[in-house]
Amino acid sequence: MTTNATTNPATPRLPTYFISHGGGPWPWMKKEMGNAYAQLEASLADMPRQIGRKPRAILMVSAHWEESAFTVMGNPRPQMIYDYGGFPAHTYKVQYNAPGSPTLARRVMELIEGAGLPVALDVERGFDHGTYSPMVAIYPEADVPVVQLSLMRGLDPAAHLALGRALAPLRDEDVLIVGSGLSYHNLRNFGPQAHDVSKAFDDWLDDAVVQGAPAERARQLEAWSSAPAARIAHPREEHLIPLMVAVGAAEGDVGERIYHEDAFMGGLVVSSFRFGAAANA
Repeated sequence: MTTNATTNPATPRLPTYFISHGGGPWPWMKKEMGNAYAQLEASLADMPRQIGRKPRAILMVSAHWEESAFTVMGNPRPQMIYDYGGFPAHTYKVQYNAPGSPTLARRVMELIEGAGLPVALDVERGFDHGTYSPMVAIYPEADVPVVQLSLMRGLDPAAHLALGRALAPLRDEDVLIVGSGLSYHNLRNFGPQAHDVSKAFDDWLDDAVVQGAPAERARQLEAWSSAPAARIAHPREEHLIPLMVAVGAAEGDVGERIYHEDAFMGGLVVSSFRFGAAANA
């Protein structure tokens, strides 16, 4: 397989991110939700300033897509997938019209194949809300191509860290790698009553990916389920696993918490992280 990758040695490599994508179509529900997402929106909107330039494309690893192999979106004009329920009628008509990038899709497949990991292509896949909800805050003009990449069923932390390592060259090819999930995802234990357990897990997460030595991050994340309140914070870990990809692609780089709330939705402790230096931190 040939590659169209280009590297400019004078251009600093891009960082990677693990972000909260929020609940469903929240950017289109400000009338209904008020300022509930104001801090998250501000943190997402600040990412272009941190990066310092508009990337060539974005590779988004969303918690809302799982396949038997790592599967790359090859659709040049992705449609919307309204993968939520119980929201106002107008949220099933929202649009985020960023183009896809078959060229980037081929490059991603090449890197994953080169690492000996299972990979597939899906030319029909559209954007799920793990992509378009944060992207409308990050790049509201939808003028940066976006390619989604699935998680792999089984949600093995080591496999997703290995995926990140395979994708690391994209950072030197002006492609921004974003893991899209939530640092706390237990919809049955949400709100003020979850403050203590969400804080216990968030404190561990910050220690593991920010305060601790970068060389130790992968080992700690592979054993994430032993962390305080881990299985309360993530009864099923699909919203945490995109973090593994962001960390794997930035192995050895310093982590920084770029978004943090102590009382999200009335009581949750939640965070987002960047790995690697920002141009304008």
